[in-house]
Amino acid sequence: MALGPRLELRQGQALVMTPQLQQAIKLLQLSNLELANYVEQELERNPLLEANVAEPEIAERSVDTREAEGDFEAAPTTETALTLSEDGPLPSRDGDLDTDYDNVYADESRSDAANDVAAETPGMQGSDWQNLRNGGGGGGGDGEFGFESTLTRETTLSEHLTEQLNMAIKDERQRMIGAYLIDQVNEAGYITTDLSEIADRLGASLADVEPVLATLQTFDPAGICARSLKECLAIQLRERDRLDPTMQIFLDHLELFARRDFELLMKLCNADREDIAGMVEDIRGCNPKPGLAFGNEPVVPVIPDVFVRQRADGSWAIELNSETLPRVLVNQQYYAEVSKFSADPKAKSYLSECLNNANWLVKSLDQRARTILKVASEIVRQQDAFLMYGIQHLRPLNLKTVADAISMHESTVSRVTANKYIATPRGIFEMKYFFTSSIASSEGGEAHSAEAVRHRIKELIEAELPNAVLSDDNIVDILKKSGIDIARRTVAKYREAMNIPSSVQRRRDKKVYA
Repeated sequence: MALGPRLELRQGQALVMTPQLQQAIKLLQLSNLELANYVEQELERNPLLEANVAEPEIAERSVDTREAEGDFEAAPTTETALTLSEDGPLPSRDGDLDTDYDNVYADESRSDAANDVAAETPGMQGSDWQNLRNGGGGGGGDGEFGFESTLTRETTLSEHLTEQLNMAIKDERQRMIGAYLIDQVNEAGYITTDLSEIADRLGASLADVEPVLATLQTFDPAGICARSLKECLAIQLRERDRLDPTMQIFLDHLELFARRDFELLMKLCNADREDIAGMVEDIRGCNPKPGLAFGNEPVVPVIPDVFVRQRADGSWAIELNSETLPRVLVNQQYYAEVSKFSADPKAKSYLSECLNNANWLVKSLDQRARTILKVASEIVRQQDAFLMYGIQHLRPLNLKTVADAISMHESTVSRVTANKYIATPRGIFEMKYFFTSSIASSEGGEAHSAEAVRHRIKELIEAELPNAVLSDDNIVDILKKSGIDIARRTVAKYREAMNIPSSVQRRRDKKVYA
């Protein structure tokens, strides 16, 4: 067979991810905080984008559910228009993020001209520097303090200990040793470095370091600067006047407490069950990580993306949280004025690119909101029994079931439910909470949700009597009588995931408190 070059024409199909489609997919999986930051960056980058201060119309979907032999059917849904842009073109409501966006802006001209455009930032004037030296803000004005000077933050653990060190120790040499020891304290409040090594680094003797450490261990919070958990607990118990010889023996055998071996502890401490129970309560009242009380990041509350409320007629109203929806618009008038007086081809190409990007961002935000609303509505329809009666009626649900119901791909549903929260009459839940695996029914009926089974196991253990502690096999038998077909290893896995000790450990605990 002769070998030689030749030309062939082949026809095939391939999925091409355009930059715009990648952006739409990226926006879909962002949380509300990440989306707000992304939109802020786009507002700074694109001169044709503006923040829309007007209140948008909130998209709402109404879902009617009814019970019929355990099945809940949804009535036809009604949806009002969601307006995220007043000047920019609004997309069709029939599309979803699985649609190929290649043909939306087929005549779009992509250019690298934007990389050649640079803005010059004027330097600070002498009066500005003088204003900052006087404590004033960037705005100046009569020597008043700027906004930055009024900002506050929490005191760190190091600062808290250093302040006490300066008041407790006057000797400069001891204060230097104390400052170095404070630098060795980790965020939990412990000193893990050996004192001999610290003394060698400082060029001091161990007899010089130990008294300073003893002084630091009297600082607030109680238990700080300890070298082990035993020493941390001993410091706190000594402060409460609870560190007697019997308690010291208990602390020397903390590993027995961890194993719940209270019988051996009673023998070693020469104490009865009531005394051991009292010592256990004292130890549990201590803080094993006292340093964590300082310098922690503030807890950010969860902001739901969707609200679900029940109407008077029993149907569910699902609406988007307007506070989490970025409101942007495209300034078409500014584009028309600038492009009319611009003769530079590069400038026109840059403006055209900014306009296309702005229009696409508005379209992507609108599409994202509609998709979240559609997925949330289907979740409410599927989990109506949970909203009405509680976690015992949570149904097993997977991504494919929701995707097939709303004619989307599973990957799209997965992105929508990531980092999104839904506020229901039973609390705020992450959307992924409603997707649980199924456990077969022993009676051949409808499968049970794994989350509902975990809740049932927790209820059984909490209701058990001290003289009748349930083993994993006992729990399996009880669940099978309730129609739940589950293996013993699955019960053990669920119990350990909920941090519930074994039946042997629970029996020991209940004996102590009996």
